[in-house]
Amino acid sequence: VEGDTLNRLAILGLLSRTDDSVRRERLFLALQPTWQSVNGDGLPGSPYRRLLRLRHETWGDTASPIDRKGPAFGLSTPALEQWLVTALERWRAVQPDSLVEPWDWYYLTGEASRRLSPRIPTIHDILRVNNAFYRGLGADPLRLRVRYDLAARPEKYPVAFTDFGVRNRWMDGRFVSGEPWVFTSYLGGGLDNLAELLHESGHAIHIAAIRTRPAFMDWPDNDTFTEAVADLPAMELYEPAWQRRFLGDSAPLAASFRAKYAGIMFDVAWALFEIRVHRDPTADPNLVWTEITRDYLRIRPHPEWSWWAMRGQLLDAPGYLINYALGAFVVADLRATIRARRGPAAWQDPDMYGWLIERLYRFGLERPARAVLEDLLGHPLRPDALLDDLERIRP
Repeated sequence: VEGDTLNRLAILGLLSRTDDSVRRERLFLALQPTWQSVNGDGLPGSPYRRLLRLRHETWGDTASPIDRKGPAFGLSTPALEQWLVTALERWRAVQPDSLVEPWDWYYLTGEASRRLSPRIPTIHDILRVNNAFYRGLGADPLRLRVRYDLAARPEKYPVAFTDFGVRNRWMDGRFVSGEPWVFTSYLGGGLDNLAELLHESGHAIHIAAIRTRPAFMDWPDNDTFTEAVADLPAMELYEPAWQRRFLGDSAPLAASFRAKYAGIMFDVAWALFEIRVHRDPTADPNLVWTEITRDYLRIRPHPEWSWWAMRGQLLDAPGYLINYALGAFVVADLRATIRARRGPAAWQDPDMYGWLIERLYRFGLERPARAVLEDLLGHPLRPDALLDDLERIRP
């Protein structure tokens, strides 16, 4: 596009920072080859629609990966769907009601990115801020031997992820740190890439803290819990006080929270999309996505485009996007609990990492994730904290 080669993250970041609507549209439509590779012409014979039918036949009467997400936290799939709809309705209630084009939606929610991205223009800048923040919690990535491979290159897997390089272990009764690895495909810095890097580093400090016997030295038994734990410290990015401390400037609170929840609400929309298209594999995915984004995100309908098809997890990990959506409820509940117990300055405390290790991070597969979560919360997972947090967007 425009004589350059960009990846999905670079384009989405540019949409939030590009003042010219005509150029935003051109950037957005440059993603069309991705959509078409997934859903072709959108007709029943398209690759994705064939995939839906094959999954439906394979799963049969057994619980699908999608139907297993809610029960892991005591929710039926209909109850989970209602939580997602309620969150989207709350988002709609605190936003302007007029319809906007999808490329303009990214811009309208990108005020914080426009203001703060110039403070961190390079990969080096976002890594510096990332390390300074986690060091202040007592989770210095260098001391924890976290390794980073952040720059994009040809043939590199494009979806960001974190995994064990070397696992933690016990030798002669002494704990020996492993080597977590973080992989991304960045072409530069910016607020959006910083948000993702803080999330991936959240994974890294989590697995660096697992302190159990070798048989249980692995990711927890629940992906939703794991994704939520990674976002637990990362959500500080959207607090103006944090921005002033680490970036030297801040966006208005409403703009910061609009940026925070724009990404989350897209994850919620994708989760709702997956529930609905897998419930009825004969449905047209374009129409399902159009209805969700029109009714809740107030994005102008474009049923002729498969612009939902830009997340790799939709192909190789059905239901995985629900982890991010349901995980947002987990994060909000955890952060509200931590604030109540440790005060508003909890995320400036150098003892915070040690506190989290004992209560959240150290178990691996030793204890069920739901038990770990409810022990810290003191109650079953609730939606209230996220719904209350969304209200902070209002002027």
